[in-house]
Amino acid sequence: MSFTSLRHRFPGCSDGWARFDGPAGTQVVDTAITAMTTWLSDGSNGCGGGYFAAAQRADELIDRTRATVGRLFNAPAEGVTFGPNMTTLTFAFSRAVAATLQPGDRIVGTRLDHDANVSTWMRAAQTVGAEHVLAPFDPMTGTLPPANVIDLIDERTKWVTLPGASNLLGTAPDLRPIVEAAHAVGARVFVDAVALAPHQRIDIAALGCDAMVTSPYKWYAPHSGMLWCDPALLQSLPVFKVRPSYDQGPSRFETGMPNFEAIAGIEAAARFLMEEGMDQLEAAETELFAPLLQGLQAMPGVTVYGVQGLQGRTPTAAFTVAGHTPAEVAKALADERIAVWDGHNYAIEVVGQLGLSESGGVVRAGISRYLEPDDVNRLLAVVERLATA
Repeated sequence: MSFTSLRHRFPGCSDGWARFDGPAGTQVVDTAITAMTTWLSDGSNGCGGGYFAAAQRADELIDRTRATVGRLFNAPAEGVTFGPNMTTLTFAFSRAVAATLQPGDRIVGTRLDHDANVSTWMRAAQTVGAEHVLAPFDPMTGTLPPANVIDLIDERTKWVTLPGASNLLGTAPDLRPIVEAAHAVGARVFVDAVALAPHQRIDIAALGCDAMVTSPYKWYAPHSGMLWCDPALLQSLPVFKVRPSYDQGPSRFETGMPNFEAIAGIEAAARFLMEEGMDQLEAAETELFAPLLQGLQAMPGVTVYGVQGLQGRTPTAAFTVAGHTPAEVAKALADERIAVWDGHNYAIEVVGQLGLSESGGVVRAGISRYLEPDDVNRLLAVVERLATA
């Protein structure tokens, strides 16, 4: 395919920086910025639940955005909940789940996860004397064989928590066999799709998970979180909330006043993804990621971790450069106006299993839809200079 630039849709990319920091948070698409600005300036700003016009517009915005996000992920709109971020929503969800557990119950997770899908469930298990176990990934290939998780699922298992993709390595595991194995013993499945949602089409109905969480600020929306939960399960969970708040539907998890301006931005960003087409976005990102991955792999002294090809992964590269700490590499890139992250990026189980905890983790560079071929060339040139120095 012929690469088509979308940089003009992202006002934050007009300053000359090459922004490979998208796995931590993307720039915001123009329509989301306009939606937020309009919401805050045209008199719509207010609280929901009232009889006056602004209150009615707030209610309409929430309902409309739930429906839009539901279409994006092919899931019932009445399961869509909004919150400040994925971590906060997952703590709230796992806390509610903990109230349904008994001593001796088991929660199965993985070592491929961001810690927001590990510590949250660890604390839930500790609260009630349940067991929390983590399946290892294959450190040589960066993959998560389904059998590694399935072998830990037994009749005691109540929940299985999985990564849609690794936020550090980009690995996108085959989740369907694990979901089926969990459901076969009556367990529920929670998927952290934060690192997957910006890059690949997600079909919740086809996947069959019971709950899924994403971070809209990693798919071109403002800082915010989104949780989807099977509506019947959502209604049954003993949510921790104040007494006057809604006790029906997805608002049960929306403690306090919703961030309406962020929700306006979420709706616009979700529409952007659907209008551009997730398959088309994935193809364009792959066109940029292929030379980045292959260029890093070809450099002497550079080690790239995780899946070595383009299949079974998202466009995120984790690498180290011999003779330089990841922080030194990140600083050298920043000096050339190239943004990356270094360290564990909250994937402490991943760097631990790779044996990189004491050496500073990795450098992480991810593709977002506003990057262009010249950005890739700039990054590779700096890394090559460091590798050959």
